Amino acid sequence: MSAATTPVEVDVAIIGGGLTGASLAAALADTALRVLLIESVPFGQAGQPSFDERTTALGNASRRIFGALGVWEALAAEAGVIRSIHVSDAGRFGFARLEAAEQGIEAFGYVVPNRVLGAALWQRLAAAPRLILRAPARLESLEVSAAGAELRLVAAQAERFRARLVVGADGANSQVRAAAGIAASVEDYRQVALVANVASDEPHAGRAFERFTPAGPIAVLPLARGDRAVIWARAPADAERLLALDDAGYLAELQAAFGWRAGRFTRAGKRASYALELTRAAAPTAARTVLIGNAAQALHPIAGQGFNLALRDAAMLAEVLAAGGDAGAPELLARFAAWRERDRRGVTRFTDSLVKLFGDARPGVALLRNLGLLLFDVSPPAKSALARVSAGFAGPSPRLARGLGLSRG
Repeated sequence: MSAATTPVEVDVAIIGGGLTGASLAAALADTALRVLLIESVPFGQAGQPSFDERTTALGNASRRIFGALGVWEALAAEAGVIRSIHVSDAGRFGFARLEAAEQGIEAFGYVVPNRVLGAALWQRLAAAPRLILRAPARLESLEVSAAGAELRLVAAQAERFRARLVVGADGANSQVRAAAGIAASVEDYRQVALVANVASDEPHAGRAFERFTPAGPIAVLPLARGDRAVIWARAPADAERLLALDDAGYLAELQAAFGWRAGRFTRAGKRASYALELTRAAAPTAARTVLIGNAAQALHPIAGQGFNLALRDAAMLAEVLAAGGDAGAPELLARFAAWRERDRRGVTRFTDSLVKLFGDARPGVALLRNLGLLLFDVSPPAKSALARVSAGFAGPSPRLARGLGLSRG
């Protein structure tokens, strides 16, 4: 084999440089591991699908992870603080309120524009001299065996790499998952998320709303500059119609569906949409392969848990890898899968159950649902339990999620 065709040896090859893949690369940047990150759009540009017009609600564990990675300082000024949450069932009597101060915490979470998250992560990666970054680059082929993984890239020039471990952070339609022979189930929620930033004539005061309507849930979240992020799930035809409206028409329909709890909506920014499906990989690992983020599980945004779960995946994987040894060893991957299984299963079941519970229009179900909301509203233990969801449902908490470094030394 000539020098020109000799594969470059790496410990970890991360396929996908969106929010999840970039977070893992940032977590591994200061370890002894040789890490390759492959992304299809140019480094530092906003064309990456993860870095779009959407916002992400980061729980407190996610804030601590980004703090430990040296990223939070760049995010804090652009983060809207969620100090209270109001949950209601439109047209019915059920509601629940949560106050961060009652739980002894500063906030339930922080709402950050995805483009800000992406820029902060890219800035961190640019300062990582050991990281091998290929962007833009496309994975032409991937062959995985018990001995390792062979990758062929199409970039400025064709390249080959050999990795001990391949990480699929390449989204719900994961090429890595397919190459590893891991099956996935897909459940179409028959909904489209319509996202936009809006202004209203009342200050948000750190209040977030989750309002369930017959047409789909509406989340209204506080942003740093006083505006609000709206995530509105509608049937595909309804979403297409709403996208085609002018701003005044969209705001009028939003006001009618949501009500006046946030005041009068006065201005709307650019609207975007994406289909809502529940995608679940049959297993998170295979030979020399691990899946994280949407490649492992893509969730409905109803409770804002998708990226928080993905970030805990990345944090725990970084912790396991940083401990040393063969990065793709079966026992290492089994340990990672076991530590993350209960959290993944719990969050997935929680979000899916919420979608189906509040989408069930049968009178008996609606009555029980609203009674449940009222009981929750007067139950401090239940509120405390829900406030801890962002730290993970169960299983070991990653060191980074506790604000610690990867090393136990």
